[in-house]
Formats: sequence, structure tokens, C-alpha cells
Amino acid sequence: MDRVNLAALNEERRTRRPVALVTDTASGDSRLILASDFAGDTLSAEIAQAMGSRSACLHLPERGLFVKVYLPQPRLIIIGAVHIAQSLAAMAAMAELDVAIVDPRGAFASVARFDGFEIHEAWPQDHLAGHPLDARSALVALSHNPDIDDPALLAACKSPAFYIGALGSRKSHAARSERLAKAGLSATDIARIEAPIGLDIGSVTPPEIAVSILASLIAAQRRTVRDLATGGSVAA
Repeated sequence: MDRVNLAALNEERRTRRPVALVTDTASGDSRLILASDFAGDTLSAEIAQAMGSRSACLHLPERGLFVKVYLPQPRLIIIGAVHIAQSLAAMAAMAELDVAIVDPRGAFASVARFDGFEIHEAWPQDHLAGHPLDARSALVALSHNPDIDDPALLAACKSPAFYIGALGSRKSHAARSERLAKAGLSATDIARIEAPIGLDIGSVTPPEIAVSILASLIAAQRRTVRDLATGGSVAA
């Protein structure tokens, strides 16, 4: 790979944008395909096949090409260091998501409760101002405290995050929707929030609720990957 392509590839990866690298196995010549060009490229079908995992490779011996797709590591921001968050963080890490827990309450956001995870004892609006959500980010609001959850949801709904979920009943979400609307979110923005959060599997315990959240999140993640490969509507 020449230095120009290498520099461009590193920049795309640094800024967490998907990119594909196509290399001619005979000559060694390579070219980059940006995410915005995936669907329109002559190798769109091959790129789509190679996107089944975070960084997949596809060898095409009949054409002498090697296609590698780089997808940024998906991130999960958990707002509220509650019991559900403990189970969800562990499960999400097993599913190869980068996990960060954000909660201004130090008694909750502690190493003792989340050993081995990235913890931020901070208000969500402050944390997200310095760590904005991108199209490979998901946010779940689990504190069930409007002072903590609402600012996080306000930021998430204005971002290209691929999944946004919030804990609470339909009644509590209706009240939350009114607050978010008064804070300036449109009905379309608010509709991005999955609430009640998670796949409806009749979950009751914190681990069961965590399973339902992760299942819904993975489904959303896979949809965005398919949309990216086929040129469908996906947050940029």
C-alpha cells in the first residue's frame, strides 16, 4: 500500500468512519472506497458480503482481488450505573462492544461495581460534549432519574447514534417525551428512543432486562451495517 492510501486509511479509522481497502493480489495496487461510495462501487456486492463482521476479509481469486472492510468498533454508552447496567456491561463486552458507564453519582459509578470497565463520574451532558456519539455508537438511559437521563437523551437524539433506548414504562416515557419536546426535540427525534427499552421477551430480573436490551441493540446495529452496504438510509 502506498503512503497516500495508508495515510487516508488511517485518517478514516481515526475518525471512526467505515472504509474498504481493495488490493490487486498480482500487482499490489490498492484503492480505498469510502463509506459514502460503498453502494455505488463496482464491488458493492463484495463489500456487502465482507461487512458481516467488524473487520472482515473477502478473497476473490477469480478476480485477483482482496477486499478488507474496516468498521469502527461499536460503542455503548450506559447512562446510570444501576443493577441492569452491571449485567448489560458484561454482556455487551462479550458481544465486542466498547462499553462506558456514565453516572454523576460516585456511589454508583465505582470500580467496585464495574471493575474493568470505563467509568465516568460525570453528568451525561458534560461527558457527551467531550465524547460525541457517532454512527457506530449506542446510548441507553437506565438511571430512571430525569435529571440524569433527559440530558443524555437530548444529546443522543441529535446525534447519528444507531440505537437509543430508555428504561421506563409507557406512562413514564409519555411524560419524558413531553419534557423532551419542551426542551426542543421534534416528534421525529423522540421517536428514535426505544421505550420501553429492549426486545419484549417478558424480562423481569436485571440480567433478563439486560438480555432484552442487548438483543434489540444488536438488531439495530446489524440493520445499520446492511443499510450502509446497500446505500439505505443510515445516520451519517
